[in-house]
Amino acid sequence: MLTALIGPVAGLLDKFIPDADLKNKLAHEVATMAETHAQELAKGQLEINKAEASSGSIFKGGWRPAIGWCCALSLFWTYFLQPFIAFGIGVAGLDIPPLPQLDMSALMPLMIGMLGLGGMRSFEKMKGLTK
Repeated sequence: MLTALIGPVAGLLDKFIPDADLKNKLAHEVATMAETHAQELAKGQLEINKAEASSGSIFKGGWRPAIGWCCALSLFWTYFLQPFIAFGIGVAGLDIPPLPQLDMSALMPLMIGMLGLGGMRSFEKMKGLTK
């Protein structure tokens, strides 16, 4: 939302502030306001993530592993188990309904994000910051 306001605010500065130095200073502050706000939001989210990860409760700290296991099971089904079952059914000549297919295009971005977070978690464990 702040990014959408930067252009109009900068245009208003041209109309109402004759001093070029002051106008440039204010334009710079307005331009960096959105970035500063985004950084503060990211810092706040990091603090929340730290608090959740340090919790011993499975309902707070266990949601990431649960999503990770869902991703792992989905990959196992889609790329390993389902093709071999389908091959075995074909070789046996059985006539059964088709096996369920998972939409990996929706799952892959989630899994890639989780792997990135997993890398950070491994770094934390390596440094001895977590158990």
